[in-house]
Amino acid sequence: MSKWVRSGGFRKMLTRLGGGAALLVASISFAVAAAAEAPETDDTRPNFVLILVDDAALMDFGVYGGEARTPNIDALAARGAMFRRHYSSPLCSPSRAMLLTGMDNHMTGIATIPEVLPKEHVGQPGYTMHLEPGILTLADRLKAAGYRTLMSGKWHLGSGAGDLPNAHGFDRSLALDASGADNWSDKPYMPYYQKAPWYEDGQPADLPESFYSSAMIVDHMIEYLDDSDQNAPFFAYLPFQAIHIPVQAPPELTAGYDGVYDEGWHALREARWRKAKENGLIPESAPLAPMPEEMRAWDDLSPEDQALYSARMQVNAAMMEAMDIEIGRFVDHLKETGKYDNTIFVVTSDNGPEPSRGDTDIRLSIWMKLHGYHIGREGIGEPGSWGFIGPEWAIAAASPNNMFKFLGSEGGLRVPLIMAGPGLPQGETFDARTVVTDIAPTLLKYAGVEDTDAVMTGRSLEPLLAGTEAAVYRPGDVIGMEVSGNSAVLKGRWKITRNQKPHGDGQWRLYDIEADPGETKDLRLYQPDVFAEMLNEYQAYSERVGVLEVPEGYNSLKEITRNTMARQFRAYWMQLVVLLVGIVAIVWLLVGLVVRLIRR
Repeated sequence: MSKWVRSGGFRKMLTRLGGGAALLVASISFAVAAAAEAPETDDTRPNFVLILVDDAALMDFGVYGGEARTPNIDALAARGAMFRRHYSSPLCSPSRAMLLTGMDNHMTGIATIPEVLPKEHVGQPGYTMHLEPGILTLADRLKAAGYRTLMSGKWHLGSGAGDLPNAHGFDRSLALDASGADNWSDKPYMPYYQKAPWYEDGQPADLPESFYSSAMIVDHMIEYLDDSDQNAPFFAYLPFQAIHIPVQAPPELTAGYDGVYDEGWHALREARWRKAKENGLIPESAPLAPMPEEMRAWDDLSPEDQALYSARMQVNAAMMEAMDIEIGRFVDHLKETGKYDNTIFVVTSDNGPEPSRGDTDIRLSIWMKLHGYHIGREGIGEPGSWGFIGPEWAIAAASPNNMFKFLGSEGGLRVPLIMAGPGLPQGETFDARTVVTDIAPTLLKYAGVEDTDAVMTGRSLEPLLAGTEAAVYRPGDVIGMEVSGNSAVLKGRWKITRNQKPHGDGQWRLYDIEADPGETKDLRLYQPDVFAEMLNEYQAYSERVGVLEVPEGYNSLKEITRNTMARQFRAYWMQLVVLLVGIVAIVWLLVGLVVRLIRR
């Protein structure tokens, strides 16, 4: 009706009618048109936008003190609340499962990631590598409550029948079911994968020939949002690929960080440590741990390698900025469509920075050549560039915390969290401890969805945000974490942690995490009673959630190699058989030829 009115059909009819009849028709027509254009519901519940950054350290956002330009994320922090003691798991898939369910990773089926799963754990409860039957996601719960549920980005929670987002509550979804992929084209980034497994609404996705991942992710979300019911509130889940390897970014953004990292990783580590004290992220007296012995000294690198590694960190910052630009574009779209003011935003990271290198394995180097990748400085970050920052930059980025992704150290667990929107405090910072599992019950609380706490290990942050409680975790409450033997328990001011190879030794250590967030002094010999109590707490946590201890001598790097080789064999065994038969046939022919020559 409203389209017909705007097109002039209404005016033509008025011309043919006269007086009161025309007036009556006009009144009825405008009433119908207004009814057609007005929302059919007065649902005032908030929308939710959940933004997950991949492998961002605590200080990587500009508002936390990082070098990358993130004005759109910073604006959300200024409009809302910034959390300074937020914890996630040390690895991507478990964190994503915890984020979307509010439950400990072992209770969801995603205890770790398939790439590092030892054969002893395959198929065990909690280790099936997909969301197990009966596990409900935020999308499941919000969809049942009348929300539109949309996702665009990295999934990595199972790709079998019934494992993709469309089977877990999402109305529309573009999902990468892998730990990562190329950001410029539709291809894999490591030998574990034969392809980049992108799916749209549960079916293999038809991606454009070229794209940039952050832009493509936002493009699809805007499309899904515009094509869905405009009268219902929405839940938009945006898990970006940034800043996971391969680290890639538009060259004009990379150039904007020329010179920023030229002094090396030691300088960055100390600079972030000092800034963390200025910003109140750590106490003024908190020490910085010495660089581990296995890390290279910046001054030992050749000038050429220094320039190369500095450029790699430039791309890392540029990739963060590129993502922030796309977040800004999405925010602008919400403003233009009138949805911004009633939307709660959550911005966080799945774990700390990625330490993996791409220049230490000849097998990976061969694979890169076969797939059109290079790791050089020429065209760094652009299509064909396989970028990484390595362990030294990772530990520097994690400063003032210790170590990085994969590990139960603070650098692997402690990440940024920002929340902003209607009913939330503005411009505030919170030092109360929070956990990744708290996000789901918090959003459900604001959506008016009740009776979920019984199955969730996380706690709603609404009392903290409303100012009715100073913290949701009391000093005696225990928070446990475990992924592939890398473990931690937090209780009040105490923390015990254990890290496995290749970056750890499997030994438990005790820290006063309030005075020493950098984990510089192991107190297990000085506080034996506390140490014993914390070990008992870990054992209770382990039994409660179903942790399986890793096998003796477990090494995640070796497991990746073993699992990769096994997947490659399963994928190409027929070709290998044909190749072997061909080799045997050639040898047989050659032997026959030699025998004939000898007889002659």
